[in-house]
Amino acid sequence: MRTIPITLLLLLLLLVLLAPPAAVALTADGLALLAFKAAVTDDPQSVLSKWSDSDADPCRWPGVTCANISAQTEPRVVGLAVAGKNVSGYIPSELGSLLFLRRLNLHDNRLAGAIPAALSNASSLHSLFLYNNALSGGLPAAALCDIPRLQNLDVSRNALSGDLPLDIRNCRSLQRLVLAENGFSGEVPAGIWPELSGLEQLDLSSNAFNGSIPPDLGQLPRLSGTLNVSHNRFSGVVPPELGRLPATVALDLRFNNLSGAIPQTGSLATQGPTAFLHNPALCGFPLQVACRAVPPPTQSPPPQNSSPSSSTTTTEASSVFPDGQQRHAIKTSLIALIAVADAAGVALVGIILVYVYWKVKDSRSEGRAIAQDDDADDDRNCRGRHCGCCVWARRGHRGGSDYCSSDEDEGEEGRKYSGSGDGELVAIDRGFRMELDELLRSSAYVLGKGGKGIVYKVVVGNGSTPVAVRRLGGGGGGGAEKRKEFRAEARAMGRVRHPNVVRLRAYYWSPDEKLVVTDFVGNGNLATALRGRSGEAALSWSARLKIARGVARGLAYLHECDPRRRFAHGEVKPSNILLDADFTPLVADFGLVRLLAIAGCAAPDGTLYPPAPPPSSGGLLGGAIPYTKLAPAQAQASGYRAPEARAPGPGGARPAQKWDVFSFGVILLELLTGRGPAADYASPSTSASFSTTTDRSGSGEHGAVPEVVRWVRRGIEEDARPVAEMVDPALLREAPALPKKELVAAFHVALACTELDPELRPKMKTVADSLDKIG
Repeated sequence: MRTIPITLLLLLLLLVLLAPPAAVALTADGLALLAFKAAVTDDPQSVLSKWSDSDADPCRWPGVTCANISAQTEPRVVGLAVAGKNVSGYIPSELGSLLFLRRLNLHDNRLAGAIPAALSNASSLHSLFLYNNALSGGLPAAALCDIPRLQNLDVSRNALSGDLPLDIRNCRSLQRLVLAENGFSGEVPAGIWPELSGLEQLDLSSNAFNGSIPPDLGQLPRLSGTLNVSHNRFSGVVPPELGRLPATVALDLRFNNLSGAIPQTGSLATQGPTAFLHNPALCGFPLQVACRAVPPPTQSPPPQNSSPSSSTTTTEASSVFPDGQQRHAIKTSLIALIAVADAAGVALVGIILVYVYWKVKDSRSEGRAIAQDDDADDDRNCRGRHCGCCVWARRGHRGGSDYCSSDEDEGEEGRKYSGSGDGELVAIDRGFRMELDELLRSSAYVLGKGGKGIVYKVVVGNGSTPVAVRRLGGGGGGGAEKRKEFRAEARAMGRVRHPNVVRLRAYYWSPDEKLVVTDFVGNGNLATALRGRSGEAALSWSARLKIARGVARGLAYLHECDPRRRFAHGEVKPSNILLDADFTPLVADFGLVRLLAIAGCAAPDGTLYPPAPPPSSGGLLGGAIPYTKLAPAQAQASGYRAPEARAPGPGGARPAQKWDVFSFGVILLELLTGRGPAADYASPSTSASFSTTTDRSGSGEHGAVPEVVRWVRRGIEEDARPVAEMVDPALLREAPALPKKELVAAFHVALACTELDPELRPKMKTVADSLDKIG
């Protein structure tokens, strides 16, 4: 028998050991993703270049997220995020074979074609973001609503068309439905919305929907933010049933063809005029368009009464009675009698007012004459003081000083202290018992000075009653009209009384001096607390949430406290949020910009309101603490202002409440992340850089949206990074086990506040209620 040489056996064994391994087949999930790569016709950023069929699985491909579904199987694809990459092509039906896909983010690209119905095979899908593409065709609601866990569906800013299918009622898990800026048309189906009881956001704006607004939209109990049906062709009346929506929901019905009187039911009665603008046939409160004998509807559709009314020659003066009651015309003789009685009453009131006016004028003239006799003595008293307060004691006439005689004023202003010349110290708060000479004798400490005046801490008596006095500036003159305007604004500020708003106690007016006296808050401001103080730990999550809630409540009160005026702060920023010893926040500087305008105080460069005080300035009404040395970006308050607040031109635009909402959102993001609004700013707690890619929240003419807003929005909406990566590292060091649900909820509130479109931002009352629900 022939034997094989041992050298040959060794050679064969070596060849077997050195043979290349058999190619490993790509998983089914990987093949489905390669189908998407094949459907992409243009990839300018080469984001898919590393997707290769030679890999064993796609879990390391850019934009792909995998997870272990079970210990016995290989990792499965649970997320696909190719967003904002400007890729062209279409969406292949093979993506529906990703059975464990939870998030599909393909927004902000140039994808065209139809939305494949086969996506319904991805039974684990809960978030589908396809907005800002060129998708066309209809909405495959019948297929998409077969996905049992679908919660987020955003197909806005595409070219979709057709009717809104009735099958949308089957999306019972849906929480967010955004169909804005498409070509949808026809009537919005009624009777389906009560079945979507979990819906929290609904946006049907900028389409071609017509017909009436479905009344059952008022049966969405969890709706929050803004119900947006603007820029359509809706007609008919505003359904009174919309008043059943939660009071925190803001309506946007602009640019439609609605008509009739606005119902004053439920939450409809609290909407501002902006919600109803550009509906030419709409009338009633809050619009400045009166309804002519057209009562607001009480139910939808309104009853159609075609019975003719009895003819009369006095139709304009007739009264409207309920059904079954007879209508009577008012007789001419009765009208004449009422007119004569009214004229007599007005004349009597006028005589009384004239009499009171001359009596008050005579008494004030006597008091002023007595004051002038004692001017010289008081001037010598003032010269002997060391306090430095005499700088504001001088009046318009030479050699004179203030003589304080007090008399009770039973009006809103409380106690008034009239001085010589034209100056007077007026106590807004009745609890403020300080005489002007006592204020002048007190020890004063300069806290800071800048374009918004000098701030003094004034210690009265034994030191137990410190107040903050801001000198708005000398000069500027001011006649009777200016004084009246200043008094009106100060009284309006004085009526604002809330635990989270710094209270105005008194003010002083003379042609050469204007002062405001407020509570002194001695624990610094939020800007200092966020940057950290030497020897103190970083703010805890509970303290930050407490601060956010307090600021939201204070701003909400400012916005809602006076139904006659829509107050807006206009300068919300961390340095204007003061903290007491328990870290209770107090919003400061409310009304200061308006008072500066009336006082005629200008900055050294000639501008009326300096955009930011120098680093040595207090900049805070109501007890400013001197600024610490901040990073340059933090010293620029413009980063907290809404994009529309930076309007070009002298003076800019008038402050609006939605400016405050945006500013609060940026502050809330800073509380959460530890990052200021500017891209080149990094807090001591983190040195991570900001991404510079723009998206729907910061592109085009509104590219000045703070970078922290864009950075967080990408992280939250695309699930590109865990929440732990966006939270301030100082929080993680203090408490590694942070409540994730609370943080995520707070992030969503902040993002809602920082929407680019002001009409999409919630009211501050809505924000305050949302924060109160957290935890």
